[in-house]
Amino acid sequence: MRPPDDISIGIDFGTTNTVIALAGPDGQASALQFAHNGVIHRTYNSALCFWEETQGASRHLAVEGGPWAVEQFLEGLAAHRFIQSFKTFAASSSFVQTRIFRQNFRFEDLLSAFLRSLLRHADKSFSFAARNIVIGRPVRFAGANPDDGLAMRRYRTSFERLGIADGHYVYEPVGAAFSFARQLRQDATVLVADFGGGTSDFSVVRFEKRDGRFVARPLGHAGIGIAGDAFDYRIIDNVVSPRLGKGAAYRSFGKTLTLPNGYYANFARWNQLAMMKTSGELKELNELQRLAVDPAPLMNLIDIIENDLGFALYRSVSAAKIALSSADQAEFHFRQGELAISETIARRQFEEWIAEDVEQIAATVDKALADAKLRNGDIDRVFLTGGSSFIPVIWKVFGERFGETRLSTGDQFESIAYGLALIGRSSSLSDWVVSEPAKV
Repeated sequence: MRPPDDISIGIDFGTTNTVIALAGPDGQASALQFAHNGVIHRTYNSALCFWEETQGASRHLAVEGGPWAVEQFLEGLAAHRFIQSFKTFAASSSFVQTRIFRQNFRFEDLLSAFLRSLLRHADKSFSFAARNIVIGRPVRFAGANPDDGLAMRRYRTSFERLGIADGHYVYEPVGAAFSFARQLRQDATVLVADFGGGTSDFSVVRFEKRDGRFVARPLGHAGIGIAGDAFDYRIIDNVVSPRLGKGAAYRSFGKTLTLPNGYYANFARWNQLAMMKTSGELKELNELQRLAVDPAPLMNLIDIIENDLGFALYRSVSAAKIALSSADQAEFHFRQGELAISETIARRQFEEWIAEDVEQIAATVDKALADAKLRNGDIDRVFLTGGSSFIPVIWKVFGERFGETRLSTGDQFESIAYGLALIGRSSSLSDWVVSEPAKV
């Protein structure tokens, strides 16, 4: 069934999950749904799985996204390539393309393939063409030296391929602010903290009631490329990588040297791990394994990369991280074949590992307030969204600054898309659109 034309669409393309929401004339927003194996999902895993199929004498490349990508990967009935967290490459000038079987894929190719798979599986059949569409973007893209202009050109090209020629780009935490504003009963200055997989973004918005409805005004923004995936990195770096040869030695030309840490830095990042199999690093690791003083741990690292076990590792890390949000300790378990890694992680340890990340996040909150020319006491409400907002030490940062009574949370995954769709119906839409870099 085709939805009515009088709707606006909010698109929240996330590092871990993607949500698309529709808002109609009644001011209510709802998310597209996806029925997979009898389960209804309102989020779509930001993942792709490629494999080759044979038709007669020819072979063609097939692709699935979301839970269908995960299913195809786990079934493992054919050689495949599984990619997750690829949003992290959006602003990276060093990422030009990746080779998948016999084809080269640029970031734009990955994103447009992902979006097509999402539309194919959505519960409502419709086109993006000629609609009022608001697309979320981070305040600051992920990466050490993110190129904002490059990321936006890649976004624009990807969405144009699906018929979105005039999409409006809005900061993701602003979308969350609009969603949260439906709870307000009086004028308020709201700080929104959006913790995604790749970035943590903060926006300050003033909401004032006029003629029976809230009018919003943006005051300040700031963001940083540290979020859920960075916290996963700390777990892998401290628990998993030491069991896979990190810090171990190899012999070369009569010298004993330490295995290069760069391989382990990439291994601990989901987006980079997905590329190690075809980037040349796997070949280099096989050469180092022959020179290693103790080759067994390095062989296990190679097995994880070569056999695409990154998603299984991702599940183990995520399970431990989630458990640490509600318990003083968690059991980490990762078992694949003969490789078994088990360790008890205390919350205190985890907080020590991420302490520097949390300090940088807190400093970014200061930047958002400075951009708004406000102090802690000027904030009436704080809305935290995203999976990492559940981490106690993150919640503590905001509780100590603003007071527990000012903190609120809501739907951790859908609020941004809802707000973006609602912004699309706003008479002041132009006030929220992020200035676009010139097309080249």
